[in-house]
Amino acid sequence: MKAVILYDSRTKSGSTEAIIDTMGLKLAESGVYVEKAKCKALADYSFLRDFDLVILGAPVYYFLVSSQLLGALNYGNLKQNLLRKKVALFLICGSPESMATVLYLPQLKIHLVRNKILVEKIFPSNVLSENIVIDSFVLDVLHEYNKTLKSRFLLAKWTVEAQEWLDSVPSFLQGKIKEGAEKYAEAMGYKEITCEMLESAKGEFGG
Repeated sequence: MKAVILYDSRTKSGSTEAIIDTMGLKLAESGVYVEKAKCKALADYSFLRDFDLVILGAPVYYFLVSSQLLGALNYGNLKQNLLRKKVALFLICGSPESMATVLYLPQLKIHLVRNKILVEKIFPSNVLSENIVIDSFVLDVLHEYNKTLKSRFLLAKWTVEAQEWLDSVPSFLQGKIKEGAEKYAEAMGYKEITCEMLESAKGEFGG
């Protein structure tokens, strides 16, 4: 498995990079090939296609996730190259976890509605004094990733309503739609193909 930690930070060689290095070491110890890359809003993120797992993380400054990561999602091609990728999220902030979950994580998650988010975590600013918390995050990510590998062999079932909808479209389109929907379900970890899932997966088979 190949993983990349894609992060943002305003300071070089600060606590954020130390946290990422700790994550990377734990991943490598678990047999994962891992790289790290610092965000630039308008960078080319096509290299993400070579990775199975993307871990996104950044500190929070003045109630906003660090700007280069948000900029890459809003204005760059990061969102496009994350399509169908399995993702884990973390933020570093001094706010209570309950507040950060409500105010800060959605700033990232709103851009990732078509991704399978394996794990999300809020790290306190002093997390480096408790490396076990970082190790636990990495182990959770690996556990959830491995679960998706096991489930990929269990083909998602079509609900009666979804199958009726598929039967209603022209026959020459059915094969393409079926293939696209099942690939989308596999990537997102769905066990059932519903009409609602088909609506969200339109882009996978050209609408």
